[in-house]
Amino acid sequence: MSSNAPATTTSAAAPSIHRRALITWLAVYPTITLVLGLLGPITAHLPLLLRTLILTAIVVPIAAYALVPALMKANAALARRRTR
Repeated sequence: MSSNAPATTTSAAAPSIHRRALITWLAVYPTITLVLGLLGPITAHLPLLLRTLILTAIVVPIAAYALVPALMKANAALARRRTR
């Protein structure tokens, strides 16, 4: 069953595109560095495209489902604290 009521939110406004880019970078860069450090020696003999596929198959889900949401939540909490 569908509701025709407009969606309402009580959260703070979404961060700017620049802040979202920074948050994404803060999630992605350390994760790539860690995964490359761990898997680099193991995958060094593989072709570049395959190494990149393995790297992104690990990093993207971690960043998209865990790190970016956690950082966005922390950013929202910080923004709420600043407005008080």
